[in-house]
Parts: sequence; structure tokens; C-alpha cells
Amino acid sequence: MTADTSVFIFANPTDLILEIPTATQNRANPQTQSFSNLASRYQAYINELCLSAVLPWLQEDLTPQAKVWPNPTVLSSFWELVNGIALTSGASRFILVPSETIDLSELRVPQEWVDIPSWAGDYYLAVQVEPDEGYVKVWGYCTHEQLKAKGNYDVGDRTYSLDATDIIKDISVLAVARELCPEELTRRTIQQLPTIPQQQAQNLIDRLGNPEILTPRLAIPFQLWGALIEHGGWRQNLYQRRLGLPEQWSVLQWLQSGVSQVAETVGWGELHLELSARARGIEETQPQQVLSRQLAIAGQIYELITPQGEPEATIWRFELRNIAVGAAIPGGFKLRLLTEDLQSFPNNEDIAITAVEQLYVEVSLEPGEGIVWEIEPLPENYDREILKF
Repeated sequence: MTADTSVFIFANPTDLILEIPTATQNRANPQTQSFSNLASRYQAYINELCLSAVLPWLQEDLTPQAKVWPNPTVLSSFWELVNGIALTSGASRFILVPSETIDLSELRVPQEWVDIPSWAGDYYLAVQVEPDEGYVKVWGYCTHEQLKAKGNYDVGDRTYSLDATDIIKDISVLAVARELCPEELTRRTIQQLPTIPQQQAQNLIDRLGNPEILTPRLAIPFQLWGALIEHGGWRQNLYQRRLGLPEQWSVLQWLQSGVSQVAETVGWGELHLELSARARGIEETQPQQVLSRQLAIAGQIYELITPQGEPEATIWRFELRNIAVGAAIPGGFKLRLLTEDLQSFPNNEDIAITAVEQLYVEVSLEPGEGIVWEIEPLPENYDREILKF
């Protein structure tokens, strides 16, 4: 159901005022237990109110394809750590920066949304949230290029601030700029962050997973911090550790006790035996338990299946198929497995040179090892996962 996006004109004729949907006001709770401390809980509350008001407006008035990045189910793992929301539409990315402050003299953007390459946006929208009044005000925007060129970096709280005089106050200009100046330079080139070895990443997660560290984003150098949370699997691991949750991504545990609730929310589930038999056409060789995840890729639905074999085996098989009966995987598709710290290894990739029935990769894993799967073209709502074996 589309949110009420009525626009009200206040004293400033360029003010964009959007109502927070009543359903969100009733559902959102600043005391939710999905976060490790009061500050993160309230940060998530403000972000949720902002998102519920701004996304419908963006979809109706600017770009119908706008959606949450990487997907709504993992937003909590962002809000536990940093303020802000990313929305994508095609190749464009919008970063919503919500705040309750009444001081609109500047826009302050957390460094993560500016200097992490896969997080950086094209347009940064300044949003004032009024929870008690039930509305948000989108009071201006700037581009990544403007933030890097004119913004002041504050090393204390790791934010980029841009003075209100350098911000475009009339939000309607955004639609005009996108239509008339599609080649406008919106992003400045950013240096890639360093690769963190797996053991170092685990040590950082062990340390920062302590919920008594209220602002983990400021506890270690940014280069390390950015590289750690840019990896979706490590970011989710850190979030779950701070909440005191047990391991959520153990394939062996899934096979023994069922898929964890966290994994279910992103699409993992058990594949019924009869469906697996129909897919492979060899009923007598069916494994007793198969885990699967449906993926939307380039307008079609595919299924990633693992494992193929007995749970006690050290050889695990990852298989990709088109879910439609008789449909193939187009040429150019790739299925790739990487180590937990995103390193390649021999025979870790299968490529469809022409249309094929399936892609698969088999890998030998020691107990406790993690694996990351990747597919090209990128599935919708893709966020890296670390499957533990």
C-alpha cells in the first residue's frame, strides 16, 4: 500500500514536507530489542520513520524503481552501527541522512556513506524527522562530488559536513537535474579499502562485538572499520555478536535443526525432496536434506542449492538452476565461491559459455571453514553471506 505522500507548504516554499504513514507510526518502536543499546535503538527508529515517508515519495515523484539497498531485511545490521539509508534506482544511489536536529545550518554525513566504495551515493538527501508531529522535511540535497570537494571532514566523529549555503534547498531541482543533465558528475573516485585477512577480521569482530563499546565505528582506524563492514557477512556477524545471538549461518546446524530465523528472512529454506527429485530427474540419488535459496536475476527466478551429498561429507556442492521447468541459464552467467576473506582458490568458478541447464562448483571444506557465494549478473537484493561448515 502506497504511503500518504501529501506535500504541505510551510513558510519556505521549497520545503518538502512528507507525512509519516500512520501504520509506521503505530509499528515503529524506539524501545525495540533488536539493537544492543538505547542509542542504536533510537537511531533505527528515526531511520525507519524517515524511510517510510521518503521512499514512497521518491518512487511516485522521481524514480519508480527506487528500492532499499541492499535489502530491507538487513537494515538493522546497518542501523546498529551507523546512521543513514541507501536507496538505489538503476545505477543511481540516494543516501537518506535523517536527523532530529532543528539546526539546519549544515548537513552531516557519516564517513561510511562517503568513503566506502560500495556504499557511496550519488545524491545525499538531508531529512529532518519530527516523530511527535508525524512528518519529515526533506530540506535539501547535495552530490558525493560536492561533499568531497566542499565538505569539511571532522576527524572526531568521522563525518563530512556541508554548509547549508552549498546545499540545493529546492528538492524539485533534483528531478530536473537528473532529466536534463544525465551525464552530471555526481561521484568522485574513491580509493579501494585494504583487504583484511580473515583472522584479523575475526579478532576485530570479537573485540567490537562487545556491546559495551557504544560506538564501534570510532574504536578502530577508518580503513580497518570500512573494510570490515563493507563485507556483508562480517557486518552481519558483528551485528549478531553485539546482540549476543548464537551462530546464525552454520549449514551443519541448519541441516540438523532447521534454517535459522535470520537466514530464513533473506530467503534460505529447506527444499522438499520431491521438488529436488524433479529438478535432477534421478530420484534414487537424492540427498535427504537440501538447502535452497531463490534469487531474482535479470528478470528471472533462479535457485541456488547446497549441499548435494551427505552432511558428514567434506565435499560440498553449490548448484545454480533456472527455477522454470525447461528453462536454461543464459551464457555469460558465473557462479563463484570465495573464501571468507574473499580470496579465490583453484576451480572455484563455473561459467556458462552458452546456455546451460546448471552451473555448479564443488569444494572441499574443513570443519569451521566459511564460504562466500557470488553470482554474475548480480542477484537483486544481494548482500554477501558467510556460510559456515
